[in-house]
Amino acid sequence: MDFTSILVIAGKPDLSELVSQTKGGAVVKNLVTGQKYPVFKNDRISSLGEIRLFTETEEKPLEEVMGALRDHLQHQPTAFDPKKAEGKEMFDLLAQAVPDYDKERVHTSDVKKLFSWYNVLLAAGKLEPEAGEEGKPEEETNQQ
Repeated sequence: MDFTSILVIAGKPDLSELVSQTKGGAVVKNLVTGQKYPVFKNDRISSLGEIRLFTETEEKPLEEVMGALRDHLQHQPTAFDPKKAEGKEMFDLLAQAVPDYDKERVHTSDVKKLFSWYNVLLAAGKLEPEAGEEGKPEEETNQQ
């Protein structure tokens, strides 16, 4: 998984993927609708590759967190709607997948975004391990 081209754009409801860069900004594709649209240099844009989750010992890259969720949920979407779910249900699931998350610095709004993004990325096929990632050696050792 490489999240450097997956973007969060302020004012846009879903995640987007960078399609191409232009002189004044970029062209992105909405991961939910597939619609392409321009964004500009003055838009507030963040790459998921830059986002980290606070843990008790470090800041864990979002790719690692999403990989842990994917493995824990066995490549299935969450059983709840993150926008309507109770905080306890979401925090319990996060604790199962990432037991060392920092309980004081990770807030309910962060976890709602995390699970919303997880569901979007899973549906878009962006959570599959790339060649050379941790998921591949298991398959290779099972074949031997």
